[in-house]
Amino acid sequence: MDLSKITDETVRHAIEALQTGDQKWYGFFIENPVMTDDGNTIDFTTFFSKALGKEYFLSIDRIENEGKDIYGNFKAGQWGTFPVFFKFHKNAEGKFERLDIGQAK
Repeated sequence: MDLSKITDETVRHAIEALQTGDQKWYGFFIENPVMTDDGNTIDFTTFFSKALGKEYFLSIDRIENEGKDIYGNFKAGQWGTFPVFFKFHKNAEGKFERLDIGQAK
Protein backbone atom coordinates (compact mmCIF):
# COMPACT_ATOMS: atom_id res chain seq x y z
CA MET A 1 0.00 0.00 0.00
CA ASP A 2 1.28 3.44 -0.93
CA LEU A 3 1.49 5.54 2.23
CA SER A 4 3.30 8.40 0.48
CA LYS A 5 -0.05 10.13 -0.07
CA ILE A 6 -0.19 10.82 3.70
CA THR A 7 1.12 14.38 3.67
CA ASP A 8 1.89 14.75 7.39
CA GLU A 9 5.30 13.08 7.76
CA THR A 10 4.84 12.12 11.42
CA VAL A 11 1.43 10.56 10.73
CA ARG A 12 2.92 8.68 7.77
CA HIS A 13 5.73 7.24 9.90
CA ALA A 14 3.28 6.32 12.67
CA ILE A 15 1.00 4.53 10.19
CA GLU A 16 4.04 2.71 8.77
CA ALA A 17 4.81 1.45 12.29
CA LEU A 18 1.17 0.47 12.84
CA GLN A 19 1.08 -1.44 9.56
CA THR A 20 4.11 -3.55 10.50
CA GLY A 21 3.29 -3.92 14.19
CA ASP A 22 6.49 -2.05 15.08
CA GLN A 23 6.88 -0.95 18.71
CA LYS A 24 8.15 2.39 17.35
CA TRP A 25 4.42 3.23 17.12
CA TYR A 26 4.45 4.23 20.80
CA GLY A 27 7.33 6.68 20.29
CA PHE A 28 5.15 9.00 18.20
CA PHE A 29 2.90 9.68 21.20
CA ILE A 30 3.27 11.45 24.53
CA GLU A 31 3.46 9.18 27.57
CA ASN A 32 -0.29 9.01 28.28
CA PRO A 33 -2.17 10.19 25.20
CA VAL A 34 -5.92 10.65 25.23
CA MET A 35 -7.64 8.10 23.04
CA THR A 36 -11.23 7.65 21.98
CA ASP A 37 -12.83 4.75 20.15
CA ASP A 38 -16.21 5.64 18.64
CA GLY A 39 -16.37 8.57 21.07
CA ASN A 40 -15.62 6.53 24.20
CA THR A 41 -12.41 7.32 26.10
CA ILE A 42 -10.19 4.25 26.36
CA ASP A 43 -6.64 3.51 27.51
CA PHE A 44 -4.20 3.93 24.62
CA THR A 45 -1.56 1.49 25.90
CA THR A 46 -4.04 -1.22 26.80
CA PHE A 47 -5.75 -0.93 23.43
CA PHE A 48 -2.58 -1.12 21.36
CA SER A 49 -0.99 -3.84 23.50
CA LYS A 50 -3.74 -6.04 22.02
CA ALA A 51 -4.06 -4.43 18.57
CA LEU A 52 -0.49 -3.66 17.47
CA GLY A 53 0.68 -6.30 15.02
CA LYS A 54 -2.84 -7.68 14.57
CA GLU A 55 -4.85 -4.70 13.34
CA TYR A 56 -3.97 -2.54 10.33
CA PHE A 57 -5.24 -0.59 7.35
CA LEU A 58 -6.08 -2.59 4.23
CA SER A 59 -6.47 0.63 2.24
CA ILE A 60 -6.12 4.36 2.75
CA ASP A 61 -9.11 5.90 1.02
CA ARG A 62 -9.15 9.52 2.14
CA ILE A 63 -6.81 11.93 3.92
CA GLU A 64 -8.00 15.21 5.46
CA ASN A 65 -6.95 17.90 7.93
CA GLU A 66 -3.48 18.47 6.46
CA GLY A 67 -2.67 14.76 6.58
CA LYS A 68 -3.72 14.18 10.21
CA ASP A 69 -7.08 12.47 9.56
CA ILE A 70 -6.85 9.09 7.84
CA TYR A 71 -9.84 7.15 6.50
CA GLY A 72 -9.69 3.65 5.10
CA ASN A 73 -10.67 0.02 5.24
CA PHE A 74 -9.29 -1.58 8.40
CA LYS A 75 -8.74 -5.14 9.60
CA ALA A 76 -9.77 -4.97 13.25
CA GLY A 77 -8.90 -8.44 14.53
CA GLN A 78 -11.90 -10.25 15.97
CA TRP A 79 -14.21 -7.37 15.01
CA GLY A 80 -13.76 -7.92 11.28
CA THR A 81 -13.02 -5.50 8.48
CA PHE A 82 -14.75 -2.14 8.09
CA PRO A 83 -14.18 1.54 7.23
CA VAL A 84 -12.51 3.55 10.01
CA PHE A 85 -10.98 6.91 10.77
CA PHE A 86 -7.84 7.72 12.73
CA LYS A 87 -7.55 11.38 13.76
CA PHE A 88 -4.15 12.38 15.12
CA HIS A 89 -3.72 15.48 17.32
CA LYS A 90 -0.20 16.92 17.77
CA ASN A 91 1.17 18.94 20.65
CA ALA A 92 3.61 21.85 20.26
CA GLU A 93 6.58 19.45 20.28
CA GLY A 94 5.17 17.44 17.36
CA LYS A 95 4.15 14.35 19.37
CA PHE A 96 0.62 13.03 19.30
CA GLU A 97 -1.30 13.89 22.44
CA ARG A 98 -4.61 12.46 21.29
CA LEU A 99 -5.86 9.81 18.89
CA ASP A 100 -9.52 9.47 17.94
CA ILE A 101 -10.48 6.32 16.09
CA GLY A 102 -13.85 4.95 15.08
CA GLN A 103 -16.03 3.46 12.46
CA ALA A 104 -16.35 5.77 9.47
CA LYS A 105 -19.77 6.49 8.04
